[in-house]
Amino acid sequence: MLASRVVAVVPAAGFSTRFGAAKLLANVGGQPLIARTLASLLDAGVARVVVVAREGAGLESLPALADPRVTIVVNPDPARGMFSSIQVGLAAATGDVVLVLPADMPFVASATVEAVAARAAATGSVIVPVHQGRNGHPLAVPAAIGDRLVTLDPASTLKDALTAIGASRETLDVPDPGVLRDVDVPGDLAGQARE
Repeated sequence: MLASRVVAVVPAAGFSTRFGAAKLLANVGGQPLIARTLASLLDAGVARVVVVAREGAGLESLPALADPRVTIVVNPDPARGMFSSIQVGLAAATGDVVLVLPADMPFVASATVEAVAARAAATGSVIVPVHQGRNGHPLAVPAAIGDRLVTLDPASTLKDALTAIGASRETLDVPDPGVLRDVDVPGDLAGQARE
């Protein structure tokens, strides 16, 4: 269980255009994709999850989002890009460490979430999980850095915003291929089990 108060921001305001359907409701192991993403966070001991949706996304009826540890906030203009959703989530998240995990990443192991958050709490740095030399998610951001990110241009990217504020980043090698597996098209759901 996590020692620090860890919260998570889950950007979920996209339009699923490449997927061709309601991606976040797609069946992954017998449950909606977003429910799997939330479970990886909550099972790791994250205190609170802020899901950033677009208006009319229809996520409110999902049982996983009825968990008292989960809050839904709305990005009023998600067309600005994912960083704008991250900013909306950061503004609503209060904790020592904030994890950022896109909603379409249901294959991240809870042990990975816990390891990334613990490293961020111990170092005070942004922590990026790396698997086989490739950067993945969830990214862990200390609260003070999150407060600075909220003030930047919402049309930016998280990577560029972290560079702009000079945030120190550390990588954490993980054995979890789920940190690289996002779902963009239906074929990305092949071999659904967490590895």
